[in-house]
Amino acid sequence: MAFDLEKYAETSDRVRWEDLDFSTFDEHPLLPETLRSLRYMCDVEYHTSCYLRDLLVTRSHRRDEARGFMTTWNREEFWHGEALAAVLKRHGIVVDYDELKAKRIKLGWQLALGPVKQATGSNLVGDDFIAVHMTWGAANELSAVAAYRRLAALEDHPALSPLLERIAQQETRHVAFYTTQAREKLEASERAQKIVRFVMTRVWRPVGSGIMDDAEIRHVMGHLFTGHGAELDKLDQRVARFPGMASTSLFRTAFEKMGIRV
Repeated sequence: MAFDLEKYAETSDRVRWEDLDFSTFDEHPLLPETLRSLRYMCDVEYHTSCYLRDLLVTRSHRRDEARGFMTTWNREEFWHGEALAAVLKRHGIVVDYDELKAKRIKLGWQLALGPVKQATGSNLVGDDFIAVHMTWGAANELSAVAAYRRLAALEDHPALSPLLERIAQQETRHVAFYTTQAREKLEASERAQKIVRFVMTRVWRPVGSGIMDDAEIRHVMGHLFTGHGAELDKLDQRVARFPGMASTSLFRTAFEKMGIRV
């Protein structure tokens, strides 16, 4: 999947929802389990600035295309959070910055050590760390697209579903960037393939891990994918086509380790 950074930057825009009739939420309010999943998604989107901070201390920031992408990516993800917060607000759930700040403070040393761990890993691994970063990003974005589309189909709501589809569509361009970069770095280095395979199969967990409680992760992933394990298999097949990742089952394995049955 090719990626044109210049075109991406020129055409990037915040996700729009002003044309969607949010009054339909009054007649067709979302179920508590759906609101819980949306809140999780909203918090993860707002946390992107912290992910960006961690990544900027690695060797990835030395690459012009990575810096250019991450700047625009961070902006788009912020607006995804704003859109989801608007839906939650319609249901009486207010997501404000003081609360988000409090959640980050609650993470304490876990959050503060993020840049240290990223920088240390980058320095130890060298330039092959970029392949780890890009493959990890690809896995996260692939799962984000799948999650938004699953929730859109699950709810089939006149306002929520088109909003989630718009967010998912923007996320597909993020997938394209990370996938293109990951394949390029993996094809260039057998050492990178070995490192990425080791890290991804042993360390990667569903997006949101590390900032959200495991109970919330299990709820969201179970809510979205129970009975739809074939969607996870499709994601695994995408990752398995990366150089050095053949025969891996990244998503299935991560779900099983967390006790998430789909």
